[in-house]
Amino acid sequence: MEDKPLLIEVVAYAPTAFYHCLHCEIVWQETGFSKGVHEEQIDSALPPDMMQDYRAVSDWVNHLFKVYCDRVVVKVIDAASIEGFWKTLRHGLRHYPAIVVGSAKFSGTDFSAAEAEIANRVGTVAA
Repeated sequence: MEDKPLLIEVVAYAPTAFYHCLHCEIVWQETGFSKGVHEEQIDSALPPDMMQDYRAVSDWVNHLFKVYCDRVVVKVIDAASIEGFWKTLRHGLRHYPAIVVGSAKFSGTDFSAAEAEIANRVGTVAA
């Protein structure tokens, strides 16, 4: 087993919210003017099917941290970002969410094959 944690890259459409500078955010929060604005932005940032996929990714990433702790590093990349576009081209990704573990690629929300690859590389069987 390596001392270095295993890098897991997840390319998925991610919700986006826009914020002001820290000082302005404090003012907006104190006045109550922006109450619920960021939550609404996040809730409406993606169509329901993509939001469902993003929640599945989020739940799976939380599961990975519970099982593998500091033996893995997960990098979530928005598919609509420049980096997401680059990863899509570089790895030949066709569907999102996509998981890249070394040279192995997986797509969709059935994470069992990706998790088996992770368990194999980390050297333990997932619980």
